[in-house]
Amino acid sequence: MVRKFFSLFNKEIGGLHEAAFLLGLSTLASQVLALLRDRLLAASFGASGELDVYYAAFRVPDLIYVSLASFVSVTVLIPFIIERLSGGKEVEVRRFLDQILTVFIVVMVVVSGAAFFALPYISPLLAPGFSAEQLALLSTLSRFLLLSPFLLGLSNLFGAVTQATRKFFIYALSPILYNLGIIVGIIWLYPRWGLVGIGAGVVVGAFLHLAIQWPSVYRARLFPGLTSSFSAVELWRVVAVSLPRTLTLSAHQLSLAVIVALASASGRGAVSVFNLSFNLQSVPLAIVGVSYSVAAFPALTKMFSAGEHEKFVEQISATIRHIIFWSMPAMVFFIVLRAQIVRVLLGAGEFSWADTRLTAAALAVFSVSVLAQSLVLLFVRGYYAAGKTARPLVANTASSALIVVLAFAFVWLFKNIPVFEYFFEALLRIGDLPGTVVVMLPLAFSAGLLINACIFWCFFQRDFGSFPKDVYNTLFQTFSASVLGGAAAYQTLDSLGMIFDINTFWGIFLQGFVAGILGIVVWIVILRLSDNQEIKDVTRVVHRKFWKRVPVMPSPEEL
Repeated sequence: MVRKFFSLFNKEIGGLHEAAFLLGLSTLASQVLALLRDRLLAASFGASGELDVYYAAFRVPDLIYVSLASFVSVTVLIPFIIERLSGGKEVEVRRFLDQILTVFIVVMVVVSGAAFFALPYISPLLAPGFSAEQLALLSTLSRFLLLSPFLLGLSNLFGAVTQATRKFFIYALSPILYNLGIIVGIIWLYPRWGLVGIGAGVVVGAFLHLAIQWPSVYRARLFPGLTSSFSAVELWRVVAVSLPRTLTLSAHQLSLAVIVALASASGRGAVSVFNLSFNLQSVPLAIVGVSYSVAAFPALTKMFSAGEHEKFVEQISATIRHIIFWSMPAMVFFIVLRAQIVRVLLGAGEFSWADTRLTAAALAVFSVSVLAQSLVLLFVRGYYAAGKTARPLVANTASSALIVVLAFAFVWLFKNIPVFEYFFEALLRIGDLPGTVVVMLPLAFSAGLLINACIFWCFFQRDFGSFPKDVYNTLFQTFSASVLGGAAAYQTLDSLGMIFDINTFWGIFLQGFVAGILGIVVWIVILRLSDNQEIKDVTRVVHRKFWKRVPVMPSPEEL
C-alpha cells in the first residue's frame, strides 16, 4: 500500500477526468485545510481590526506574485516546455529553464527590495481606514510576507515541469502543504510572535509548496540552475506570452486592492468579512474550475499546436459541460445554506453571530458568480493554449476596471439611496446589523465576473467556432435541477429548525447537512430523469479507479 502510494509521485496521469479528479480531490483536501485555517483565524480574532491587518498585508506580496511570478507561471511555460520535450530536446529544456530561473531571481530581488523600503509609504493607500497602529503592523507583516512570492514563483517554475511531464500528483500535493504551513503558524507561532508568527507560517507553507516538487524535477533531469548565457529571442517569446497575462492578473489584484481599501473604510472587521466570504466561495471554484482547467490545459495546448482545431473546441466544450455540471449546484446550495455553512465552518471562539450573518450575506453574493469565475479560468487557458493572449488581456482588464467602478458606484448608492440600501438588507436579511455596506463589494465583484464570462463566451465562439448543442442542454438541465434541488433544501430548513437545536454546533450542522442531502437527492433524480450525459460520465468514472482506467478524453496517444 505504501509503495503504491509513493509510486503515484512519478506516475503520469493521462486523461482529462483522471487528472481533473485527482486535482479535484487534492484541491478538496487543500480546501479542507484552508477552511480549518480560516476557522482558526475566525475563532482567534473574529471579524476584527487585527484580522483586517492580516488580510490587508497580502495585497503588496500578492501583487508582486502575479506581476512577476507570472513570468514563470505554468500557464506560460508549459507550451514552451512541451514544444521542446516533444522534439526530444531535453538539453534545450534545461537551457531554457536556466535562463528563466536566472531572470526571475534577479527581477524578484530588485522589486522585492524596493517594496520592502516603500511599504511604510504605501500602507496608508492600501488601507486608508486603518489607525496609525494598524498601519505600522501592516507594514511589518507585509515586509515579512515578501518572501512568499519568491518561493511560490520558484514553485511555479518547478510546477511547469511536473505538469508538462504529467506528474499531476506532485503538483496536487503542493497547495496542501502550503495550508499546513499556515496552520502551523496560527497554532504554534502566533502565540510567540503575534501576527508576524502567522506570516512566518505563510513563508513555511510557501517553502513546502516548492520543496515537494524538487525531487520530481531533479529525477526528470530538468532541474534548473543559474546561467550567464541568455537567448534574447527565447526570453522575448516568454515575455511576449506572459506580459498580457501579467497585466491581466495585475489589474485583477489592483481591483482587489481597491476593494480592500474601500472595506478598510467601511468599519472594523469589513476586510475580514470580505476575505472570509471570498475564501469560502473559492472552495467550489478551486475544486471544479481550477481542477478542470488545469487538467485540460496540456491537452488543449497539444491539440491546437497540432492543428486539431475541431478537437480543441470539442475539448473545451466537454470541459465547459462538466464545469457547469458541478458549479451550478454548488452555487445554488451555497446561497441557500449560506448561514449554516458559515456558522459550521467559522462559528467558533470570537466569531459572533453578527459576524456569521454578515459573512453569510457576502458569501451569498459571491456565490452568484462561482460558475462565471470557473468558466473564465477555462477560457483564459484555452486562449493561452492557442497562443492568443490579447483577448484575455482586454476582457479581464476591462472586467477589473468595471469591478472598481461598480464598487464605488454600489457603495455610493447604498449610502445615499435608502431604497437601494433597504432592498439588499431585506433580501439578505441583515437590516439590523452594522456595517452592511460591505456586501456591496462582493456585489461589484460578482457583477464584473458575470459580465466577463459573457464576453468570453461570445469571443470564444467567434474566434474558434460555436459550441455544440450539448453545452446548452447541460446548462438548461443542470440549472433546472439545481434550482429545484435548492428549493427543496430551502423548504426543509424551517422544518428541521424545529427538530434540531440550531443554537448548537451539531444542531445547525445537522440542519444544513440534512437539507443539503435532500436537495442533492432531488438534483440527482431530476438529472437522471432528464437523461443528463454528465451524470452518466461521472458515474462511470467513480465506478473505476481513475488512475487505472482507460481515459475518457483525450486518449493517451493524443497527449
